[in-house]
Amino acid sequence: MDKLPALSQEHLIYILVGVSAALLAEGVYLLFFTKASYQKNVNRRLRLMDGAAGQEAVLVQLRRERGLTGEGDYLLPLTGLNRLVLQSGLTFSYWRMLAVIFFCGTASFAGMATFGGLAMSHAAMIAAPAAFVLPWLALLFMRMRRQRRFAAQFPDAIDIIVRSLRAGHPTPIAITMVAKELPDPVGSEFGMIADEITYGADLETAIRNLYYRVGTDDLPLFVTAVAIQTSTGGNLGEILENLSAVIRMRFKMRRKIRALAAEGRAAAMILSSLPIGMFLVIQVVTPNFYAAVWPYAITKIWLGMAAAWMGLGNFIMFRMVNFRI
Repeated sequence: MDKLPALSQEHLIYILVGVSAALLAEGVYLLFFTKASYQKNVNRRLRLMDGAAGQEAVLVQLRRERGLTGEGDYLLPLTGLNRLVLQSGLTFSYWRMLAVIFFCGTASFAGMATFGGLAMSHAAMIAAPAAFVLPWLALLFMRMRRQRRFAAQFPDAIDIIVRSLRAGHPTPIAITMVAKELPDPVGSEFGMIADEITYGADLETAIRNLYYRVGTDDLPLFVTAVAIQTSTGGNLGEILENLSAVIRMRFKMRRKIRALAAEGRAAAMILSSLPIGMFLVIQVVTPNFYAAVWPYAITKIWLGMAAAWMGLGNFIMFRMVNFRI
């Protein structure tokens, strides 16, 4: 325990230096290269088509990158995992997925054994679930971020379709206009709709496939509106114009609720991080403060109970500041 603070301080400095370098590199990239990259390639589908690949080959490649077969079916027998990978927008690869799981397990095992002072068996018991939980949490975060980006772009996509329909274009051409004008994730997703319609799928099926690939809350409204218009007829442009207004109002309401709940969210973050932060400060300032109680088994039991209560409190606070519209 006497050597732990020195190692912790040294590795903390290394971590902060690495994070600073990564943020500096990201800032330089965003400042000088993002605009040029956007001007060159609006979205990934157009970039692949610019590489002289056929339209059908581009559709098959986009499907396979997302963890689907060339025909658009799930590749893995685990439907929930396949859907999570698909909706996260991650470029899918079995070997990459196995490498990430192996890295998370190895890093957790090495961290627990080296810095946590645990026995090999205890470190392995922690590393085994961490190897699967950490990638799962990363996929959940990536899916949430992608769905938010899609939801922010979706009303603009509907407006492009409405203007194109009013100009006299058929629905597939209107969808193709969205694929050409908007960046990812909306651009490539609507481009896949246009390609599926080109190669034999009906409009309703292609849009339902879009919902399976993205999974946002606003897409069922779009699917229902198109399905009703396809079966009963009507002015699709007017229907989609009203739908765009509704989606924008829902989006504004979500942002308003998020702003009103910001105080509760900040309080939850402070209350959650305060015990851990104080523990780390005490370990650095007074390394022997907890030295007398570490050898006892009751200490680990009480720490586990405290972590469970903290997790329950975080869950309650999360439910209090998050609403579904």
